[in-house]
Amino acid sequence: MRSDPQTGSLGDKKGHALAQAKDSYKWVALSNTTLGVLMASLNANIILISLPAIFRGIKMNPMAPSGATYLLWMLMGYTVVTATLLVSFGRISDIFGRVRLYNLGFAIFTLASVLLFLTPGSGNAGATEIIIFRLLQGVGAGFLFSNSTAILTDAFPPSQRGMAMGLNQIFGIGGSLLGLIVGGLLADLHWRLVFLVSVPVGLAGTFWAYFKLKETGKLTAHEKIDWLGNGTFAVGLTVLLLALTYGIMPYGQAKMGWGSPFVQAGIVIGIIFLAAFIYIELHTKVPMFRLDLFRIRAFAAGNLSLFLSSIARGGLTFMLIIWLQGIWLPLHGYNFEQTPLWAGIYMLPMMIGFFIMGPLSGYLSDRYGARGLASFGMLLSALAFILLTLLPANFSYLPFVVILLIQGFGMGMFAAPNTTAIMNTVPAEQRGVSSGMRSTLQNTGMALSMTLYFTLLIFGMIQHLPVAMYQGLIHVGVPAAVARQTANLPPTGALFAAFLGYNPMASLLPPQVLHSLPAASQQLIVGKIFFPQLIAPAVMSSLRVAFYISAALSFIAAIASYLRGKRTEAVR
Repeated sequence: MRSDPQTGSLGDKKGHALAQAKDSYKWVALSNTTLGVLMASLNANIILISLPAIFRGIKMNPMAPSGATYLLWMLMGYTVVTATLLVSFGRISDIFGRVRLYNLGFAIFTLASVLLFLTPGSGNAGATEIIIFRLLQGVGAGFLFSNSTAILTDAFPPSQRGMAMGLNQIFGIGGSLLGLIVGGLLADLHWRLVFLVSVPVGLAGTFWAYFKLKETGKLTAHEKIDWLGNGTFAVGLTVLLLALTYGIMPYGQAKMGWGSPFVQAGIVIGIIFLAAFIYIELHTKVPMFRLDLFRIRAFAAGNLSLFLSSIARGGLTFMLIIWLQGIWLPLHGYNFEQTPLWAGIYMLPMMIGFFIMGPLSGYLSDRYGARGLASFGMLLSALAFILLTLLPANFSYLPFVVILLIQGFGMGMFAAPNTTAIMNTVPAEQRGVSSGMRSTLQNTGMALSMTLYFTLLIFGMIQHLPVAMYQGLIHVGVPAAVARQTANLPPTGALFAAFLGYNPMASLLPPQVLHSLPAASQQLIVGKIFFPQLIAPAVMSSLRVAFYISAALSFIAAIASYLRGKRTEAVR
């Protein structure tokens, strides 16, 4: 067939149309997966700031003996469920379709958000309902997280994947920081709005994904599901994370639960199941996850550096919130009820740093590779942690802004290049499960980070808070017996009070004792200065240890990132 020099051949026209359609579709995939990741990430942290309003809304006292358990489940349940399901969901998506199960995740997440908004109960029943609906929300988030990067890798050519991952991860990590602001603003209006905000976005995203996303990747529909591998991995990781979570709770007369038979048995059982998972995957014909992918140097180094960085930084936001809400903001005149919102606002520089560096580093990684950018990003994070140890409890804000910007730049330089490098190395038919493994290591690292930070904080409070509280109460005229009893209460109460923006002194002291004190002493005890000054030495001693550990982990992550080797050809 002869071609017209003006119009070209029919084949050329078809090829051009297909190229245009493919180019147009990749932006649809980017925008929809970015919306999904934004929604899932925002909801992971939106509850951090809005918990005081939620507890007030369901008429529950978080400082009651059972309050700590409900608080911990509200904080950790979403992350635990998401972490344990990501690899399984990724593998199932490789078989049945990444887009199909991504769409299902959007629908489940939206349904759970509706249920959270409509939570009918109050008190302990209401808290239980919120926890169950949050777990369901975590299931939906698992489908979104495990498939978004795989869908992007399928849709974009290797030369543009870094840019796409950079934009996607801006809204992923940025969404977790934005959740602090959104949660604070909405919680001030009504606690149910914290959950309602996801509903219109979820409905729009669900229908948009259903009608516009399409399967472009290579699937393994002929393969069977490795039920034994899926089961041992899910049970092992769930039991291990739950045991670590309960390890930071009081047990009997002990201030922490590491001596609990339940915690010790959970750690042992979790490790046994995970070891069984590795054995099964090495000996089954169709494994859930091909462990031999870790023989790919870039894949192994990228995931190792991601895991270490997640342990280093996973609890950072939580610790900064405690520092700001429990100490810095009250010392600067903010009422305890206002501190959750303002804590989010004062942490904005970290989000700004990430928003600036995330897409830029993704673009640069397409041209120059991930090795230098990701490694230098982790070195910047290590520097930021070291600088945080130099700040006093009542710091000047400008140095804090600079440190948060450095941390944001470091996060942005690492996230997109590292993710792109990981996904570029795996076979096309393994992208779903590989994305799930990457997200699992990230979320598991974050859960371990929370446990590490919590343990260090509580241990520091056990060492320092009783003496400081006893001396402080004696100084304002509280009888010695009452002061000793109050000072020996489990430190988790003071820790959670700092996190929730409460001044617990009025509830810790018996009312008859408080009211028997001079008016000036009463005003001092329940005011803005007394409680922050009591907990500051204990909190800061623990935070500095945690920041040193995070700096060391970030430095090791930088070395692991550098060991990924030189730039390799991406798998199309």
